[in-house]
Amino acid sequence: MQSIPVDTSRLGVLRCAVGPEPKIADFETKEVKKDRDGNTIYSVAVTVRQDGRRVSVIEIAVTGEPKGVVEGAEVRVTGLDAFAWAMGDRHGISFRAAAITPVPPVGAPAAASNGKAGGA
Repeated sequence: MQSIPVDTSRLGVLRCAVGPEPKIADFETKEVKKDRDGNTIYSVAVTVRQDGRRVSVIEIAVTGEPKGVVEGAEVRVTGLDAFAWAMGDRHGISFRAAAITPVPPVGAPAAASNGKAGGA
């Protein structure tokens, strides 16, 4: 399967629609999907809305649980790749990312840079 890098800067605002959930490899046994190193693969549904277009939802697979990613929060997706797949009569595009991280809210207090409390 050939990967196609995706330029996330062209996707507009990305928001978590469904928080991280372990991907299931076998629905009968409920076996969780793992990568080659034995790390759990998670799935995160992300809304994508480009200027003037309707919202789309894509599911992105990522190794390891994305910490701090909650439903409704704006997220940053790093190293996003798309993969075309086909199985019999079914086909589609799947997405995988190196990381999914929360975007701090605008106006969030910055950590003190000098480590001192109070004024000068």
